[in-house]
Amino acid sequence: MSASAPLPSTVESEEHQALRRAVGDLARSFGPEYFRRKARAGEPVDELWAEAGKAGYLGVNLPAEYGGGGGGITELAIVLEELGAAGAPLLMMIVSPAICGTVIARYGTAEQRERWLPGLADGTRRMAFGITEPDAGSNSHRLTTTARRDGTDWLLSGRKVFISGVDHADAVLFVARTEDARTGRLKPALFVVPRDTPGFEYRPIPMELVTAERQFQVFLDDVRLPADALVGAEDAGLDQLFAGLNPERVMTAAFALGLARQALDVATDYARTRTVWDTPIGAHQAIAHPLAQCAIEIELARLMTSRAAQLYDLGHHQAAGEAANMAKYAAAEAACRTVDQAVHTLGGNGLTQEYGLAALLTATRVARIAPVSREMILNYVSQHTLGLPRSY
Repeated sequence: MSASAPLPSTVESEEHQALRRAVGDLARSFGPEYFRRKARAGEPVDELWAEAGKAGYLGVNLPAEYGGGGGGITELAIVLEELGAAGAPLLMMIVSPAICGTVIARYGTAEQRERWLPGLADGTRRMAFGITEPDAGSNSHRLTTTARRDGTDWLLSGRKVFISGVDHADAVLFVARTEDARTGRLKPALFVVPRDTPGFEYRPIPMELVTAERQFQVFLDDVRLPADALVGAEDAGLDQLFAGLNPERVMTAAFALGLARQALDVATDYARTRTVWDTPIGAHQAIAHPLAQCAIEIELARLMTSRAAQLYDLGHHQAAGEAANMAKYAAAEAACRTVDQAVHTLGGNGLTQEYGLAALLTATRVARIAPVSREMILNYVSQHTLGLPRSY
């Protein structure tokens, strides 16, 4: 949409409220026990993923002509937040429909859209996203994975790390760099690589995370790709890349908010029912006030996340970039503080498997460091919002 499109409202529509209720009902029908059991066994939550796909929740942001809901990142963020609040967050939603689905829907060829979007929308196909590298992190200007032409084909070589869900993905959308024929400089470009392509190798990274999705390092050794593996224009890599990265930040915020709400619910229920010296511990301000502060911080982060998602959907791309970074920062900080306070509220019980809070200590920490660290977000706000000199 144009820059003259209306600015977002802070009032949630009846349709969005109904979406929240419906997604929450689905997630609660599985429950946090289901999710934790699968995660601790290192198994994917295929049953929940399939049901969410059948209900249309996984593709709510994708075009209706390809089986999606015709909505935007606003609706997809609602879905992920409510799944997390009910104890069943689907991390791959950040990657498959939000990043990959958005990029292919916006920049893919007709053939690419026909091939991938229906499956991404109904959950029968999944796509991972590969940008992070051992030495470059997520800095697209320092990536060393390169694609070079070989006749009409491409040859892709490089290494990626911390790629979520490769083992259950049908393909990976990789960020590589191609050589500009005029300047000789390398520029980012996006390629869809099916997982079974020769030369594509992946190995799990042992992680101290209780999650249904595993992390992988990927090795690409002269992976031969047809010309149509390139998504969009070779000369528009950065624009296409950020079309996926801003939704990634919004969705990470929604992921963190869901975890925060789950933790706050557990803590407040415990504080309401746990009695010491004939008084519920929640009656004491030392318990009640920190939890109240967490509730306020969660709500503030939710408002920022909603604003970021709506700005993106309305086409205010510069404002959406700023808001998405702020939302991700606010949600991650709120989640980390809420989980910490929840564990403290339960005392020793907060570290037991029964209540599921200890696993959230590491899960919420992920939101602080991925897909971009809070320090880099502060750099962004310092430079772009405050107009201060660049520090890096």
